[in-house]
Amino acid sequence: MSTPGLFSLSRKEGWNQYVNTPPRQRPEMLTRAHLDALGEDAREDYNDQRHDWHANFGIIQTPQLASLHEELDQIVASNRQDGDRIRSAAVIDALPGLGKTTIANLYGRTYDRQQRRRLGAVTAEGNERVPVFRVGLTSNTTLRTLNRMICEFYGHPATDRGSAAALASHALDCVLNCDTRLGIIDDIHFIDLDRKEGLAVSNHLKWLANELPVTFVYVGVGLAERRFFADGLTGKNTVLAQTARRWTRLGVEPFHLNSDEGRRHWWSLLKASERQLVLAEHRPGMLVDLAGYLFERTSGHIGSYFTLLMRGCYRAIRGKTEALNRDLLDQVRLDEASELARKQLAAALAHGTLSSKSKAAS
Repeated sequence: MSTPGLFSLSRKEGWNQYVNTPPRQRPEMLTRAHLDALGEDAREDYNDQRHDWHANFGIIQTPQLASLHEELDQIVASNRQDGDRIRSAAVIDALPGLGKTTIANLYGRTYDRQQRRRLGAVTAEGNERVPVFRVGLTSNTTLRTLNRMICEFYGHPATDRGSAAALASHALDCVLNCDTRLGIIDDIHFIDLDRKEGLAVSNHLKWLANELPVTFVYVGVGLAERRFFADGLTGKNTVLAQTARRWTRLGVEPFHLNSDEGRRHWWSLLKASERQLVLAEHRPGMLVDLAGYLFERTSGHIGSYFTLLMRGCYRAIRGKTEALNRDLLDQVRLDEASELARKQLAAALAHGTLSSKSKAAS
């Protein structure tokens, strides 16, 4: 039995744990006096609970997440064609750190739960129902390894042997027998269309879409810039590319402060985050008061923002300050992209290029 929280989404058992595990229980909020009264072991246990909570305190419904889930709902709901029809696919294509994988996984989890509730845990033929499969590609993915990864998700016994064609047949059997209706394939930017093997994998994705009664949700970085939707073709041949006709590209934008709506969305994220913090000296409004500073540190990328919060909370607990402030957060080192963008954003905020309101918020 796996430890709670330690599982792989690329295996059916791990995916089921992700889908079915109830939300974490928020640790009790203790006052400074109650915290100081704890014994050493009790305080260590309490702090450990808080570290775990701050690293996993749940998903905040951002406008980006809500918008993409609505788009995915529309695509999946319209893909009810019979088996002789080609289903369109969705591809979430954006820069790193904007929550692409989280958005796809959350949608898959919701869809999985809905299918099991409506149709039950067992198919009409008596097989286990697996509404969703999910795999992540690697930098050396080949046609054979892609088929093998799908088979491994289901736990098929023949994954360690067989040709690419045999594994593709096994993958088809798994999908059909388990009534799978949604397939999530992450990190497709690892497919190199300039290489023969990359083109073979890209073409195989089309074959899977043709043969499997599944709506595919692909996730990748910079796909449009890599000519992914043109299938690697150039010039007049670009019109022959099938991907651009079959895939609906869904982008994810970072937060911004150059409009009233953008500032409202950013402040809404900060307010929602504040409600999740379990720090004895934390007070409502502490994050909102740092709105400009937090944007400067993260350039509006939600992945960097949550990393800053998580590491800041760790420092606040270990250092016993029990609150987040600018001095403490200045000690937190973030990803290199955020650190490089910080100086430029700081200058823009200082000169009011983003807006006077966002400058005041810093």
